[in-house]
Amino acid sequence: MAKKRGISLDSRAWRLAPGLVLPLMLPVSGAWAQNAESTTTLQPVTVTAGSIADGELPQPYAGGQVSQGARLGLMGNQDVMDTPFNVTSYTSELIQNQQARTLADVMANDPSVRFTTSSGHAYENFRIRGFDVNQNDVAINGMYGLAPMGHVPVEFVERVEILKGPNALFSGMAPSGAVGGTVNLVPKRAGDTPNATFGVNWQADGQLGTTIDAGRRFGAGNQWGARINGAFSDGATTLDGQSKKREFLSAGLDYRGSALTASLDAYHSQESFKGGTPAMFWFGGSVVPEAPDPRINQFSTGYGSIQSNAVVGRVEYRFNDNVSAFAGLGRRDSHQSGLINGTHARQIDADGNFTGSIVGQRAYSDSTTAEGGLRTRFKTGSVGHELVLQASILDTEDGSATGPASMFRSNIYDPIAPVMPPVPGDAPKTSESTLSSLALVDTMSFFDDALRLTAGLRNQRVKTKNFDKTGNVTSRYDEDAVTPAVAVVVKPWGPDVSLYANYVQGLSKGDSVTDTTAANFGQVFAPYKTEQKELGVKWNAGTFANTLALFEVTKPTLVTEGAPASPTYADGGEKRIRGVEWNTFGELTREVRVLGGVTYTQGKQTKTSFGRYDGNTAVGAPRWQANLGLEWDTPWVPGLTLSGRVQTTSKQYADAANNLEIPGWGQLDLGARYAAKVGGRDVVLRLNVNNVFDRHYYAGIFSDTTPIATLGPARTVTASVNVSF
Repeated sequence: MAKKRGISLDSRAWRLAPGLVLPLMLPVSGAWAQNAESTTTLQPVTVTAGSIADGELPQPYAGGQVSQGARLGLMGNQDVMDTPFNVTSYTSELIQNQQARTLADVMANDPSVRFTTSSGHAYENFRIRGFDVNQNDVAINGMYGLAPMGHVPVEFVERVEILKGPNALFSGMAPSGAVGGTVNLVPKRAGDTPNATFGVNWQADGQLGTTIDAGRRFGAGNQWGARINGAFSDGATTLDGQSKKREFLSAGLDYRGSALTASLDAYHSQESFKGGTPAMFWFGGSVVPEAPDPRINQFSTGYGSIQSNAVVGRVEYRFNDNVSAFAGLGRRDSHQSGLINGTHARQIDADGNFTGSIVGQRAYSDSTTAEGGLRTRFKTGSVGHELVLQASILDTEDGSATGPASMFRSNIYDPIAPVMPPVPGDAPKTSESTLSSLALVDTMSFFDDALRLTAGLRNQRVKTKNFDKTGNVTSRYDEDAVTPAVAVVVKPWGPDVSLYANYVQGLSKGDSVTDTTAANFGQVFAPYKTEQKELGVKWNAGTFANTLALFEVTKPTLVTEGAPASPTYADGGEKRIRGVEWNTFGELTREVRVLGGVTYTQGKQTKTSFGRYDGNTAVGAPRWQANLGLEWDTPWVPGLTLSGRVQTTSKQYADAANNLEIPGWGQLDLGARYAAKVGGRDVVLRLNVNNVFDRHYYAGIFSDTTPIATLGPARTVTASVNVSF
């Protein structure tokens, strides 16, 4: 049985990157080579080597869990060692082996990422480097506004790429700002070898599902490719009384010619639930009560549904080796109904008593996005240049309606069954927004690529309109800003060590003053500029790699000035996160793989209203976050792999005054998989248990402005069988 590995000496082909095929005897070394035993004589194998070409997917690194490169916005795919940022690209192999269903399942591997919604909620939002990144800030092939709303299924995803820090220059302004980082999804493509895999899966407490993944290429030179992915599941979840139904289907078509490459992706995603939804916990006093069992259903009568449909097209044409043009166009329609937002247990006292409110909701969000650009490569003397000019636009229309609220009193440990009110019949338009931008970036290389300097500017314009129920415009917003970035990579000792530094700016829509008592009621502020300064070092040890980064991110916030009876609002507040990150991945030995790291941060409220909380710890900013995952191919049973992962987070504050504190927590996840040949077919059995000790804990903070905590997941057992044809 051939084990799927990123770089393997066991196979007859050692794939580093498509391009050059060379015979190999002994030994092998290089930037991404497997660290061969110096005294071992190997049979001849085939090596594929070369740089990452335009539109080409970077190959997996040793161990197969993480890729050798990732997309750097408009710059396209870049090798990790050439990238002046902390970036991690998780592979489809990791997604399959961990039985991940949604984006949150994948991002749980990253020590810089934590979640701002309770596990199993209709939406998945994140914090990266201590700042909010909403689920609508997720990009597909570098374009925003196209990913499914609510949960993002990952069955159609080849890579989940996380670029740490604000990066408005490279990706444009994300719809919600994406201050802490950007998340990009790379859809699957058909490989040269036809594939067809059918799977059956089960998740406690009784949810059954099926998956299919099939692809092949056509034409004399395999120019045309088609990849189909589908998933269906239905049944009970770990939340008492809840059942959930999930439908997903995607198709990815692509063409790869000598000069032209093109792709077309389409998907349908729908998730519906009944019998309740997970809650967030809003503390009302000075005491944080003990975290309840996450199986307890606080909103047991709630139901809802989120559906998204999208189509995304991309094309790139290479005029010659030095000039190419690219363009992308996409459309997504999304509809939501039921109890989707506002699932908060409010004003919780020390005994767990709270007030609740259920509101039936109906909403939609339709978006159209496009980009186009030109990429050129040339030299001025001994200096190489890669110059990219890009224009982008994202148009979004949103509508929503809420019905009458149903208020109730309950207790987080012994809740009542509240009344679910009716859902409105339609949703009028409430807002329109247009994010348009123009960017120019130049990456200069010196001394045979030992020094790379990237510099650029993006002009971003933000236009919004808000409407009342009758369609009248209630407010307008039209502002623009220029965001620069400069970054450098130095390789003083060869390709295996990179020193890097960057200064980049992010961009978020400025606030509007909605307080009717304010002296400047109605004022609209210019877009907020978020700044990041970062220094780091990357070391490729042959079979495992490390990144160590020191960073500082600052974000403006709205504060009040003047008399409390008639305050004046200003954008002079500031939240600052300083930290150190260490990430590692790869193979420690031929049988042991590692993935994880540690993040240490100091989050501060540096400028607050009237200086009241200056110097206090920032809300939802724990000092320590750590993840460590290991996989071990057992020697006594060929094909059997055991895995484990530890996640831990230190205490954090839920309020700006630092009076409410949620304790630190830790979680252990275990897994096993067995791969074998059965009847000539490749069969893989997988078993994963998350939160093995069934710990009950508050996992994170929902908001910087209100003391709302999220809840960690209940113990979850997942099993699956996959058969390849």
